[in-house]
Amino acid sequence: MKETFKDYNNSPKVYIIIINYKGYSDTIECLESIIGNRYENYRIIVVDNYSENDSLKFIKLWADSKKESVNCIFFNESIINSEKSAVAKDARLILLQANGNGGFAAGNNLGIKYALSENDFDYIWLLNNDTVIEKDSLSKLVGKVLDDKNNGFKIGITGSKLLFYDNRDIIQGVGGKYNKWIGSSKHIGGFEKDAGQYDNNKVKDKINYIIGASMFVSKEFIENTGLMCEDYFVYFEDLDWIVRGKRKGWSIGYCWESRIYHKFGATIGSSENKKEKSEISDYYALRNRILFTKKFYPYCLPTVYAGFIAVIFNRITRKQFKRLKMIFSILKST
Repeated sequence: MKETFKDYNNSPKVYIIIINYKGYSDTIECLESIIGNRYENYRIIVVDNYSENDSLKFIKLWADSKKESVNCIFFNESIINSEKSAVAKDARLILLQANGNGGFAAGNNLGIKYALSENDFDYIWLLNNDTVIEKDSLSKLVGKVLDDKNNGFKIGITGSKLLFYDNRDIIQGVGGKYNKWIGSSKHIGGFEKDAGQYDNNKVKDKINYIIGASMFVSKEFIENTGLMCEDYFVYFEDLDWIVRGKRKGWSIGYCWESRIYHKFGATIGSSENKKEKSEISDYYALRNRILFTKKFYPYCLPTVYAGFIAVIFNRITRKQFKRLKMIFSILKST
C-alpha cells in the first residue's frame, strides 16, 4: 500500500474522537499510543460522558506532564458552536465535557460537531478508549482510504484489524456480518490466530459492517449521511450509520495494515464470553435488536421476535433467571 502524504501540509487532517466514561486509565494508555504514532496531521478530542470520578482531571494531569508533545485545552459542550481562540485552534488535545451521559453515539456526535465547527478536517477516526494503536496504524488507514478514493471507490467508513489486547496474535474481528432475519451479528475472524488470512481486499465483500472500536469516517460521508443515531445508547449505532450510508450509495472499507489492540467492553461490561456479559450490556443488545429491525427491516420482525425464544432458553441454561423479567419487559415495551 503506497503512502502519499509525507508532507504534513498536504496530508489529510484527521480528528481522533475518543469517548471516556470513568475509564481514564484506559484513555491515557490509548492517548500514549496515539502521540507515539508516526502520522502527524491530527488532533484528538476526548469527550467525557459525564464521568463521576474526575476522569478529565486525571487526563489533564497526564497531558500537562507531556507538554512538549501534547498541548491541551478544556471545554464544556456549550462551547462547540462558539468562536474558538487561537490557543484553542492550536491545541493538539481537546478535552470536551458532556453535560450528561447520552451514550456512545451522543458522545461521538459531540466530538464530530466540534470538528465540524472547526471545518478544517478530512477524516474523523472514532476510536474506543480501551484500545492501543501501533505506530503506523493511522498512517496505514490514511494511505488505504486515499488508495480507495483514487481507484474510484466511494468509501464512507473504513475499519481496522482488531486484535485482543492481552493476546495480540489473536483476531477479535476484521469486520462483522449481520443477519437481519434473526437480528444477530458475528465478528468475522473472531478468535482466529492472525496468519494473514484476512490481509486482502476481498474481506470487505465478506462483511456488512465495521466494528465500532475503530471507524475511520470521511467528512463527505458525515455531511451526506448525517450524525450517528442517538436512539440506541450503546450497540447498533454503528450498524445504523452504515445502513443509512449504504442507502445513499456509500460502501465500507477495510485496512488490514491498521492493527488495533482492543481490551473489549471495559466501559459497559460487554464480553466476547456471553456468560460474562453484564445485565446492562445484555439489555441494550436485545432491546436495540428490535429497534434496529423496526427502523430498517420491519418485514423481518416476525423472525426476530421468534428468535427471542432461543434467547430465553439460553438465559435459563446459563441460570440467568433474573434476566427473564428484563427480556419480557423488552418484548412488551419495544
